Amino acid sequence: MVTLNDVAERANVSKMTVSRAINHPEQVRDELRTSIMQVMQELHYQPNAAARALVSRSTRVIKLTIFEDMDTTEPYYMMLLAGISNELNRHQYALQLATSNSYQVGECDGYILTGIRQKDYAWVEQLQQPVVFFGRNQQGYDYVDTDNYQALYESTRYAISRGYEHLVFVGIDVDEPFEYDRETGFRDAVTESGVSAQLVKLANHCHVATDYVQQHWAEFPKNTAFVCASDRLGIGIEDGITLNGGKVPDDYGVIGFDGVLLNQIASKRLTTMQQPLEVMGRAAAKLLLSNIQHPHERQDQEKIIIKSRLSTAESTR
Repeated sequence: MVTLNDVAERANVSKMTVSRAINHPEQVRDELRTSIMQVMQELHYQPNAAARALVSRSTRVIKLTIFEDMDTTEPYYMMLLAGISNELNRHQYALQLATSNSYQVGECDGYILTGIRQKDYAWVEQLQQPVVFFGRNQQGYDYVDTDNYQALYESTRYAISRGYEHLVFVGIDVDEPFEYDRETGFRDAVTESGVSAQLVKLANHCHVATDYVQQHWAEFPKNTAFVCASDRLGIGIEDGITLNGGKVPDDYGVIGFDGVLLNQIASKRLTTMQQPLEVMGRAAAKLLLSNIQHPHERQDQEKIIIKSRLSTAESTR
């Protein structure tokens, strides 16, 4: 059986350095850590995770706990999961996916929480482990999020620049910070430009958006652009326009938000604000691991804001 000493000798470093590269990789230079990991692969050395966890009194498990209906969010979470798991893998942590019915099953060293609603905070406050939120919160917890204000401000400005003279913000019908930020970004952009605009909030389902367009078709003159809070809503809006004989993008524009897959399968590929979810997942995992390794070192709320980018396609001029 290959031992830690074997790895140290082959890598020409001390046993302590190998141990540090395994248990605290952030403390080892990237070049040296890469060299050690390469030797470990060559020798087929596998750290004893169970023994390490026993010594450190840790589980080496991180829970991603999702408190919202995944039927309305997939494939959004797939890219987020990829980023989190890729980062945790570098530090020899396992990722456990939990939902509102399973979050209390099993032990863990920390939580990444998403989809939290006001009613869930009482449970969060009882947690003893470090937590990081995916999404802005006003309760003082560390979080990673996209810049929702910037995203909707820029997508609205883009619609205006394409010559659309009437804008409709199609928001998600939830009372949450991300939705407030998106609505404010839209409002500020249309106020600066002086174009006519209206706002509507819908459940985050394609068919709901399609039904809305069909029921209110007479309210939408030609040269209208719909700026949507999700690609799912954007697809529904686009379908509603098509069913009523409208032409996308000549007469009606549609801009979505997310850019993880659904924008590609629309009948007219959606122009959308694309969230860097893999990058955001990595950032959330890094922040949580830092809090686990250095507890009580910070008092201020840590906020990591990552900008989305506009991806233009066939649903706008």
